[in-house]
Amino acid sequence: MKKEIEKLLNDQVRYEANASMHYLAMASWADVHGFNGVSDFFYANSEEERVHMIKLVKFINERGGKAIVPALEAPKANFETLNELFEEFLSSEIYVTEKINEIIFECLSHKDYNTHNFMQWYVAEQLEEEAQARTMLDKLNIIGNDKTGHYMFDRDIMSFKATSEAQTPE
Repeated sequence: MKKEIEKLLNDQVRYEANASMHYLAMASWADVHGFNGVSDFFYANSEEERVHMIKLVKFINERGGKAIVPALEAPKANFETLNELFEEFLSSEIYVTEKINEIIFECLSHKDYNTHNFMQWYVAEQLEEEAQARTMLDKLNIIGNDKTGHYMFDRDIMSFKATSEAQTPE
């Protein structure tokens, strides 16, 4: 594995780990504020990001590189509103997508088609995750400050995820 690609992949391990911890903090905030559906959503997303990280670690090691388990900074733990929570969710997913695109660019530049092929799963995953974050934020923007709307959003959030996954073409 080329050192430039190995470094980018190890950076991506860190981004996935940071996202996992960020979503865990979001889940905890939602839990404390009585948003059980939102907390379940972010607990699940935290675990999903951890799985993404492990997949990268294994790939790096299997390809002859050396995966580096990163030290992490404490994530933001306090949020003012559900909208702020989901704005940060979308922002995080956009950032991760940009970093994945950088890896793809470098893979093509170095003719590393094996890593390019491996990263296509992440490209598709990010497309889904960004769309999901945008949809949820759109719903919250429609709801505004209506507490009944927040209650219903919290109640229905897991069905939003299931619906968006069912609509994703295979």
